[in-house]
Amino acid sequence: MTFDALIIGGGAAGLSCALVLGSAKDKAFAKNKSVGIITHQKTSHLQNALFNNVLGLEPGTLGRDLLERGKQQLQTLYPQVVQVEKEKVTLIEKRDNGYIVQTNKNQYHSKILVVAVGYTDLMTIKGLEEFIEPHPRAVKEKNRIWLKNSDHLIAKGLYVAGTLAGWRSQFAIASGSGAHVATDILTLWNGGKHTKVHDKITV
Repeated sequence: MTFDALIIGGGAAGLSCALVLGSAKDKAFAKNKSVGIITHQKTSHLQNALFNNVLGLEPGTLGRDLLERGKQQLQTLYPQVVQVEKEKVTLIEKRDNGYIVQTNKNQYHSKILVVAVGYTDLMTIKGLEEFIEPHPRAVKEKNRIWLKNSDHLIAKGLYVAGTLAGWRSQFAIASGSGAHVATDILTLWNGGKHTKVHDKITV
């Protein structure tokens, strides 16, 4: 399967990125673009999270419930975004026209790739080793990592979002990082014209 943009990781950053990309479905520059997300969530820190300090979320919201609701929201609002479940990425390889993504079950090709998995040093995706460094905003003893990037961009067509991009482990920050990457991709698709997607109440 081939995509114009493929997101790896179904946590806060990955799902936020997918939602923003999906919401551009009616834009002329995006309506024919194929978008996918590999929604591997088992290692997401949200599995054990409890939210009391996030704007818009009811206090006591559980991270694991939010993960499931996020996938449902994406499916309901933007079903054109392909959700790949129960697969884990093992290898990323650069090609002249994008990237090959190998999982434990299938192989995919994408022109643009967004890596939005957790920031632990247990990450096992081969092909990213040259970009791995100690995380600049985490306690050294925890051995957190980031993928060295400039404003979320690692290399041409290769983005990173969330805590793995060097941000602190805070839900709102990770979500914003994913949305940031999505708007950068939409801007690229829109010929470099700065782009964002808003829904508005019409009277």
